[in-house]
Amino acid sequence: MNPTINELSAKIRALEAQLDAELAKRGAELRYGLEHGRVAFEEELLRRHRELRQKLLPYVLGANPLVILTAPVIYAGIVPFMLLDLFVSAYQAVCFPVYGIAKVKRSDYLVFDRHHLAYLNALEKLNCAYCSYANGLIAYIREIAARTEQYWCPIKHARRVIGTHARYAMFDDYGNGEGYQQRLEDLRKGLIKAE
Repeated sequence: MNPTINELSAKIRALEAQLDAELAKRGAELRYGLEHGRVAFEEELLRRHRELRQKLLPYVLGANPLVILTAPVIYAGIVPFMLLDLFVSAYQAVCFPVYGIAKVKRSDYLVFDRHHLAYLNALEKLNCAYCSYANGLIAYIREIAARTEQYWCPIKHARRVIGTHARYAMFDDYGNGEGYQQRLEDLRKGLIKAE
C-alpha cells in the first residue's frame, strides 16, 4: 500500500486514541467512572441529577404538538431496525465462518448506558435507548458490510466517497490491476484476525 496512506491512517488512529483519552478525562471531571462495567456516580452528583430531572407529565404537555404527531413515525422505525438486526446477525453467523472472517461482536456496537442518568425522565431514557439501538445497529451492520467488502471487493472507488468505513483506506486503488489477486489474498487473510 501507498506509504503516505499508511502514514495518514496511523495518524488517524493516534488522533482517535488521543480523543478517547480526552473523553476519559472529561468523564473524570464529571465525576463518574466504571466499576465492574457499570457506571457509577458520586452520591452528591447523583442527588443533584435527580433534582434536575424534569417530571414526565410537564415534559409531555410542554412538547410541541408536531413533535407528538411525528413520534409514531420515528418509533415505527423499530420494526425495520429489528428485522435488519435479525437478518444481518443471521447473515454473519451463516456466511462468516464459511469465508473464515472473524465475526463482529454485536455488544461492542450496541451500548445501553444512558438509563443510568438520573437527570433523564422515563420518556427521555426510552428515546435514548431507541437512538442507541438505531445508531449502534447501523455501526454494527457497517462493520459487517465492511468485512464483507474487504473479502469480496477491496477496491477503492474512482470517485470520492463520503463517510467511508475504517477498512476502506487499505483497499486497492481503483484501476491498479497489477498484483490485485495477491493483495486480495492478503486482505482476506487480514479478516481472520479482524478487530
